[in-house]
Amino acid sequence: MSHGPSAIERCRRLAAFTETPGSTTRTFLSPPMRDVHRTLGAWMEAAGMDVSVDAAGNLRGLYRARRPGARRLLIGSHVDTVIDAGAFDGILGVMLGLALVESLAGRRLGIEIELLAFSEEEGVRFSMPFLGSRALAGTLDTEVLAARDRDGTTVADAIRAYGLDPARLAECRLAPNAAAYLEFHIEQGPVLESLGLPLGVVTTIVGQSRHELTFTGSVNHAGTTPMNLRRDALAAACEWVTAVESLARGTTGLVATVGALEVTPGAVNVVPGRVRASLDVRHASDAGRIRAVEHLLSAASAAAAKRTVTLGAVCKLDQPAVACDNALTDTVAAAFGEAGYTPHRLASGAGHDAMILAPQLPVAMIFLRTPRGLSHHPDEDVLPGDVDAAFEVGRAFLERWEQAHG
Repeated sequence: MSHGPSAIERCRRLAAFTETPGSTTRTFLSPPMRDVHRTLGAWMEAAGMDVSVDAAGNLRGLYRARRPGARRLLIGSHVDTVIDAGAFDGILGVMLGLALVESLAGRRLGIEIELLAFSEEEGVRFSMPFLGSRALAGTLDTEVLAARDRDGTTVADAIRAYGLDPARLAECRLAPNAAAYLEFHIEQGPVLESLGLPLGVVTTIVGQSRHELTFTGSVNHAGTTPMNLRRDALAAACEWVTAVESLARGTTGLVATVGALEVTPGAVNVVPGRVRASLDVRHASDAGRIRAVEHLLSAASAAAAKRTVTLGAVCKLDQPAVACDNALTDTVAAAFGEAGYTPHRLASGAGHDAMILAPQLPVAMIFLRTPRGLSHHPDEDVLPGDVDAAFEVGRAFLERWEQAHG
């Protein structure tokens, strides 16, 4: 039986639940998330799972074992998206987990399976990623709850507006019998495609830092303010943006991105007085990443000082690199071989919920080939045969893990 078309069809169906008709945008606890919960929750229930939504908005399906107290395998990924997203980032991992449970056809195992559809991973609405998995790890603290979106709504307000209670976040924590976490995800890069491989085994998730910088100068008339008397916030920001690109291009293994600029007042005939800019820095070496961030913040300060512009910087994320669990990854690799596939090992340049759960329990990840390496884009795609391959590896892994822990 082919599971690729079914999983792909489901991903595309969920992609239609969006805040912006004609494209896919679904942020933390936005109205279309209710449609996802209703539709996906019904699929979970039909597969024999006990379904609930926790206080952080994570949809959770528990497939109970033959006996109480059995060890629990977690399978999951996220169901929020970036702006103008594709249909598979995050959601495909949930659909593959669902397919594995459905393949049991009601047969109970010696282990429990919990399917997790995390409410937030991308960090779009609050400029803070991993809100869903942080709740399970117990790191969704008061500072995070106080973060505000562009409308001034806090994370805690958003939770309440969705009909949930932030006072019950402690109940989101991993169950005492939670023993391992497996995440399927598209690679979001070109490595597997370049090797002609459908799947890969993730060894490490690179560390990442996110900052928000604010350059504040002076708003003035573009026609009457001489160049030498301007305090142009955008000019300072632009000089810094080129410094970001220059450092990353000249540093092996480093990627650094300024993905968002908000210019105020944003008029053609006004000298920009304020610019808010994002900074995303990633490297497999934490020391290398930290050095890069320090250098770039210093460069921002210098660019601002040159134009008598003030600089503010806030750290939004400081996530160390995370190694997947060796023993669990070896089990995944053995499942590759059993299913007839090469267990090519590679690092992940993108962050994933697995890195948030890694300090709490063993984690492993399986990557699926991404055609053209294209992700965070409406044309993001997967190949049905690759999804079938991921399902077969997942089934082999499930059998092995149950034999060892059931």
